[in-house]
Amino acid sequence: MSIDIPESGGAEPDISVVVIVYNDARRLPVAVRSVLDQTLRGVEVVIADDCSMDGSYDVARSLAAAHPGRVRAIRLPENSGGCGEPRNRGVAVARGRYVMFLDSDDTLEPNACRNMLEAADRTGADLVSGLCVRVYTDSRHDKRTPWYPWLYRSTRTVESIAELPDLFVFDTLSTNKCYRRDFLVENDLTFPRGIHYEDLLFSARAYLAAGRITLIPNTVYFWNVVQKTTAKSISNRRHEINNFSDRLEIHRRIDAVLERRALDGLKLHKDIKFLKHDLVLYLRDLPFLDDDYRHRFAELARGYVQDFPEAAYDRLDRVHAICAYLLLREDWDNLMPAIDTLINRDKVSAPLAERDGRVYWCEQHLDDPKARDIMDVTGLGYHGRPLERMFLRNLLTGYAVRGDLVVLEGSVVNPLHTVPEDASLTAELEFRARRRSLQTFRFPVRTVRHEGDTIAWQAAVPLSGGLRPLGVVDEVWDVRLHLTADGKGTTTRITAGRVDLENAASVPVRPRLSRFVADRLQPQVSAKGHLAFRLTQQGPAARRGRAVVDRNLHGSAARSVKGAYRALRAVRRELASGRRKVQGYHRMLKVLPVRKGTVVFESHLGKQYSDSPRALYEEMRRRRLPVTAVWAYAGARPEGFPQDVELVRRWSWRYLRALAQAEFWIDNQGFPLKLAKRPETTYIQTWHGSALKRMGFDEPAHRVMSEQEQRSYQRALDRFDHFVVRSEHDVRTLARAYRIPEEKLLRTGYPRNDALVRAARDPQAPEPALRRLAERLGIRQDRRVVLYAPTFRARPDGGVRDFAFPFDVERFADVFGDRLTLLVRSHYLNRVSLPPSVAGRVIDVTDEPDITPLLLLSDALVTDYSSVMFDYALLRRPLVFYAYDWQEYSEDMRGTYFDLLEEAPGPVARTEDELFAALSDLGAVGTQYEARLKEFVDKYGEYDRGDAAARIVDRFFGPAGGTR
Repeated sequence: MSIDIPESGGAEPDISVVVIVYNDARRLPVAVRSVLDQTLRGVEVVIADDCSMDGSYDVARSLAAAHPGRVRAIRLPENSGGCGEPRNRGVAVARGRYVMFLDSDDTLEPNACRNMLEAADRTGADLVSGLCVRVYTDSRHDKRTPWYPWLYRSTRTVESIAELPDLFVFDTLSTNKCYRRDFLVENDLTFPRGIHYEDLLFSARAYLAAGRITLIPNTVYFWNVVQKTTAKSISNRRHEINNFSDRLEIHRRIDAVLERRALDGLKLHKDIKFLKHDLVLYLRDLPFLDDDYRHRFAELARGYVQDFPEAAYDRLDRVHAICAYLLLREDWDNLMPAIDTLINRDKVSAPLAERDGRVYWCEQHLDDPKARDIMDVTGLGYHGRPLERMFLRNLLTGYAVRGDLVVLEGSVVNPLHTVPEDASLTAELEFRARRRSLQTFRFPVRTVRHEGDTIAWQAAVPLSGGLRPLGVVDEVWDVRLHLTADGKGTTTRITAGRVDLENAASVPVRPRLSRFVADRLQPQVSAKGHLAFRLTQQGPAARRGRAVVDRNLHGSAARSVKGAYRALRAVRRELASGRRKVQGYHRMLKVLPVRKGTVVFESHLGKQYSDSPRALYEEMRRRRLPVTAVWAYAGARPEGFPQDVELVRRWSWRYLRALAQAEFWIDNQGFPLKLAKRPETTYIQTWHGSALKRMGFDEPAHRVMSEQEQRSYQRALDRFDHFVVRSEHDVRTLARAYRIPEEKLLRTGYPRNDALVRAARDPQAPEPALRRLAERLGIRQDRRVVLYAPTFRARPDGGVRDFAFPFDVERFADVFGDRLTLLVRSHYLNRVSLPPSVAGRVIDVTDEPDITPLLLLSDALVTDYSSVMFDYALLRRPLVFYAYDWQEYSEDMRGTYFDLLEEAPGPVARTEDELFAALSDLGAVGTQYEARLKEFVDKYGEYDRGDAAARIVDRFFGPAGGTR
């Protein structure tokens, strides 16, 4: 190693930043400048050149000469072949109290060193880590992606990495960290030599050795990424088998360290991450690699992961587990579709197999009990989707160029024969410019037919004459197949993999800007494995013309035009932003007049036409009141809403204008918190259920809000002019928790419950609409109906857990299927997937827009802690509570207002057997709990008298129809 710039004397630097470089003379000065421009002045740069061939070392020496005392340059005598050894040499000559690492193609955030040093000095940490941001330098819109941002939401210090295993397994970078130099020396922490993925091992050893680790919520490192390059970085050369073997060797070394320290918990976290992340990086490329590579890859993978504990596989989601199993058995025919689904998570890629009422990924391997469990995809719900909601794998099976025609052939998977063999089939191909605002071209598919478990198609596409791109801003064209079967359609992307597109022929093309900008269309594979076409220049005239265009596109005039265009786009984005819409809304309040008689309705944040807002609207419509009804909906299009109202999409400008001008707001959850209400508007908050769980300011999360956050939240609640309650329990809980004053309370009961009260009074008068609902759902008249309506479960991070039956639904069907029909309605945040074995005996009704008809249709209710218990009790029908996790639910941070186990107006089952025992004699349940049910209704539904809608409409809109 040579050091050409002598080490200067003076004070010891606070931080030494080791900048490694190899054949990157052009970008090295930018990296070094990002260090010299740090707001912390006591920083030195050590440039470690890995024996570059392009003059990088000369650039390094020039930088050192220009900044004596701040920049030093060293050179390795021969190229080390990796990033580790240059860093080791840099650390060896570093003089700072702390050390950081920087690659020559990346940069530091200007305050990185200061923020790192302050955290280190304040906490005494051996290692400080900050947020890394990936910057896509060839992105048109400055695309940036934070690296595992959830780790860096706040400042925190841990005494051991075992306290934060996610940091150990996910953030394995060495470059977004600051290390105490003595800590590195004392623990002999160096990067491994002659092997890739050196960061993984170095970071693991550093985490384990650190006596204290501090994380800061500051961006410190910009990792510059070029997506469109043809020369892959070392870490992205996943088609080279040595790349995978290096990764495995690094992981084995980490495993050895963990084993010596008996850290089995960390080892399990690392194994799970390897299966879910590391292995997947290589699986993505397998469809495009040859058989020899695949076999060698499977051998290497098998040799490493076959000894993983079962607990690691148990933590995988279904598709990951399927891929791992099929890879180890080298079942390429079933693995390739599984990889397609792994990359495109909504795609149904396999024909599926149904056995004994369960759905499996494939029919192979089902004799193996372990495989049968892994291959079971019943819970993914593929079998329950109609064709129009399916994203199907469409495999490209043929590509040929015949003159000016491109002949494409493909095969669309037909899972469980969703498309029947006698269906009338049509299809067309769509070529769409990747910039979606541009044009599309469609071509008919001449042949579409059933072929075993697939639908085969063939099209001869006149791309040369039929596709006319502009030629400059529409270089890439994506391909989709629109398939229609008996009038119902689905759209697929075309999966490449079996056909060699890298060496496939291109076709002539005539851009609108002439063939001087492009003359050929070349097939290629998109990042997610789909067929696309790119404009290319193969002839000399096209290459010269494109060079002229590129020069002009990058000239000063073009930069001005592009700058103006981007500015215009920025303005459009800004006008559509939530911040701008809130500003515009508040300006509307000052200038737009109130539209007398206008009522804006919203239910469950626009997701449904349901609940008390619906009951109030229908009471107004029944009376033919002269009101203008506006209903808000969420999503791309309204579904299930009435046709005789004005519909506005939530957060659209029409929605904001409607709210700004409305005389009344009526909803059951809350219009957007940031939207103020004008004094002339009356806000009737009907709410959506009595409370078991603590709410509002009674929640611990609200109590620890800052004063500003609490004031903002209170302002949103103060918008309520009236708040509907159904009992004094609501007054003591909801009204107090949301700080609703007495004068705003409407003691009317819930309008949605009027139908329930009337049905309880006259149980022998079923409505025709209920009979039609039962017929539509396929409920047999000779079976009683039980509704299962649980609430959702939260994850520790505050998200919503996926729905899972807490009892064996197939056992339920076997035990009760001849006398009971079970309707399953999950919380609207969840989705249900039923096995085919229970068809006709268990029915998913989650998508029914309004629960009230389902309550009326049911002879009994099974719930857990859902507020539906308070509503259903009004019917005076049997309730059964399945509180299998009551301890966990009642004792979490929120807590409950009362002990459900003490007050439940029905049996409380804690096990599946207890639940089934209660359901076996619903008549006895009704008799045994009749008195307690009456007490429950009197306490929690005392104001539900069947006339809530009428009383509210009378008060605010008048019995004669005139608004007040």
